Amino acid sequence: MIYIVRINDKNYEVEVERGRANIIAVTEALPAPKAPAAPAPTQEAPAAPQTGAPAAGDKTITAPMPGTVLDIKVAPSKSVEKGDILLVLEAMKMENEVLAPFAGVVSQILVGKGATVDTGDPLISMQ
Repeated sequence: MIYIVRINDKNYEVEVERGRANIIAVTEALPAPKAPAAPAPTQEAPAAPQTGAPAAGDKTITAPMPGTVLDIKVAPSKSVEKGDILLVLEAMKMENEVLAPFAGVVSQILVGKGATVDTGDPLISMQ
C-alpha cells in the first residue's frame, strides 16, 4: 500500500509491504487551503426577547446553569401548571428542561431561542 504522510511541511510518499516501509518520494507540501467561510445557518432567527422589567408581583424564573436556549415551549399569557416544561436549555451537550416551579401565567419571555445564558440569568417572568 502507498501512503502520503505530511511531516514538517514535507509530503513523504511511502510504500508499505509486509511490515517494511520504503520512501518513494519527498516533496514540499503546499500550504493547506483555508476553509471556506461557514454558510449562515438556515434556522429561523432567534425570537426577540421582550425587554423591560417584569411587572410588579411577577416572579422571574432564572437559568439553573450556563447554556444555550434550544427551544421555548411557552408563550406570553399562557397558563402553566407546576412541572410544565417552560424551555429547553443545552448545557454540556445535554438538553435540560426548565420546569415551572409553580402554577401561573407566563407574563414575559426574557430570552430568545439561541440565546446564551449564564447561571442566574432571567429566562421567564410569571404571575
